[in-house]
Amino acid sequence: MATHPTLGVRLDRICCIGAGYVGGPTCATIALKCPHIKVTIVDMNEARINAWNSDNLPIYEPGLTEIVKACRGKNLFFSTDVRGAIQEADIIFASVNTPTKTKGVGAGRAADLKFIESVGRTVAEYANGNKIIIEKSTVPVKTAEALHRVLTANKGPHTYWILSNPEFLAEGTAMKDLAAPDRVLIGGLTTTEGFAAANVLVDVYANWVPRERILTTNLWSSELSKLVANAMLAQRVSSINSISQLCEKTGADVAEVSRAIGKDSRIGPKFLGASVGFGGSCFQKDILNLVYICESEGLNEVAQYWQQVVDMNEHQKSTFARRIISSLFNTVTGKKIAVFGFAFKKDTGDV
Repeated sequence: MATHPTLGVRLDRICCIGAGYVGGPTCATIALKCPHIKVTIVDMNEARINAWNSDNLPIYEPGLTEIVKACRGKNLFFSTDVRGAIQEADIIFASVNTPTKTKGVGAGRAADLKFIESVGRTVAEYANGNKIIIEKSTVPVKTAEALHRVLTANKGPHTYWILSNPEFLAEGTAMKDLAAPDRVLIGGLTTTEGFAAANVLVDVYANWVPRERILTTNLWSSELSKLVANAMLAQRVSSINSISQLCEKTGADVAEVSRAIGKDSRIGPKFLGASVGFGGSCFQKDILNLVYICESEGLNEVAQYWQQVVDMNEHQKSTFARRIISSLFNTVTGKKIAVFGFAFKKDTGDV
């Protein structure tokens, strides 16, 4: 059994808490690329685990089924035994949902961290040794600090090192993104043991990702980078959609404008296709979270800037809906409307 010489953690076993869209594909890829590591994905949702152990996986991504079938039962396992998995592995991914709060302080914008907090309490309760805990969920900056407080309040004799390792997956191409990522980001404390813990995760990814693509930062930079990445992508969508409305008024063709500006190497062509607006489960949630953080830090002008990205997206959707109604003589009563493609983009089941 491989053990780290200074941290004392076992290196050949990984546990992932959360069998959702991020945890499942990420750890399936780790199992495929690292056959010497036993990977166990746990979740308290028995129906979800049963689906992962069946021929009908709970999520759809091109290529995912093939990878799961190739590794399942060999070095990839799905279980509801959270306690057993935590005690068997010293490298633990926290990959649980972080939805937008629906009530209380920050409702409608702030991330609800109750599931992340629950992971901390669960690990502290069942830990039988030192653990490296990796935030895989999209979380606000400084979440690691809160998670550390939960762990240390309940830790007993064990030591915990918290890392941030945000996902940068696009729905529909997640398996390709995992197999050949633009970058892997790992944030940790800037201490001797913090660097050592980060290097444990670096060595896992280095089994298939070139080391020059594995970036290490401090914890807070890593946590914030995920929110900023999604905000910047959404900003491009809202920017070209705003121009599309100007094109309609002036006779310009937004597709031609997009192609022209996309040829500028400083801008590039991606995320410049005018549309009815961005959808999915990430962009709006993450931007609103960013807005809330900015407001919490007294950066009201910055918050207003990013809020406008969401407002423009809502305006684009409303404009499209009004045009449909107008073309139907201002009433949809008794009329049938066909929608071709119900998911928000191809190769995904996200509606």
